[in-house]
Amino acid sequence: MNLSHAYGVPPQAAAAEALLLGALDRGVTHFDTATLYGFGANEELVGRVLGPHRRKFLLASKCGIHGVEHGGTVRRVIDGRPETLRHNCELSLRRLRTEVIDLYYLHRWDRSVPIEESVGALAELVREGKIRAIGLSEVSAATLRRAQAVHAIAAVQSEYSLCTRNPEIAVLDACRELGAAFVAFSPVGRGFLTGAPPDVAALAPKDLRRSMPRFEPANHAANLPLHHALEGLAAEAGCTPAQIALGWVLARGDHVCAIPGTTSLAHLDENVAAGALILGDALLSRLDALFAPNALHGPRYNAATQAEIDTEDHA
Repeated sequence: MNLSHAYGVPPQAAAAEALLLGALDRGVTHFDTATLYGFGANEELVGRVLGPHRRKFLLASKCGIHGVEHGGTVRRVIDGRPETLRHNCELSLRRLRTEVIDLYYLHRWDRSVPIEESVGALAELVREGKIRAIGLSEVSAATLRRAQAVHAIAAVQSEYSLCTRNPEIAVLDACRELGAAFVAFSPVGRGFLTGAPPDVAALAPKDLRRSMPRFEPANHAANLPLHHALEGLAAEAGCTPAQIALGWVLARGDHVCAIPGTTSLAHLDENVAAGALILGDALLSRLDALFAPNALHGPRYNAATQAEIDTEDHA
């Protein structure tokens, strides 16, 4: 995502291409994009750079949120109507330079369309060979079960990290029960759980975190003691804060995957190395206690964004 928008200023094309190819060279086999990211620009980047290596990796993309031009600007629209999902899939296939998308997510559930209708449209794309598997993003366990009654759901992608533990309410267990993978996005807390948490006063004007209450100056300052404690635990484990955060996510279950994003080859190497990290039960328990649900000041989303998602929330 952040090769095209969201955090800071996107890198130049050459740097983005080097990162994608560097990931492939390091054995990364799961690349996750979406129609939303750069309003198609990220899919075009992935298609152009990784298209020649298509057989080497699992390709995931998403539909259900796209850009609509209005008054000279492009605005973000959630639309889960079957005809829209089909149209966006055709566009994604062309941008990605592929005949089939391995895992295609409904990026957000459009509450004006029954989940059964949206998933039914994706099931037709499976039957036609345009996608191989269906995923959902930011849904509750109840919505997942409704969708599963229409077609097998291969994966649920939601935010999950030491900072955001909502999936533990119900979705992690539901995925395990139904045989679906759980794919954790923002597993290093949108940069907070790294060795260099963001300077919220210096965020780029279009940085997504500017709209997130957790990154408002007062809340961010109140959360920094948690970061300092994380640094201490990482030092005990002989790893970096980002690595211990990723190790914690990967320890949540055999069905849990993590998709950290980066624009840096050095951070890519740091993230990849976390895959070999084994954290003991005692350390995991200390992390659990330190970052208990609601330990952080400020919700992860503002009210308008929160209204768009279907995930359970802690009281």
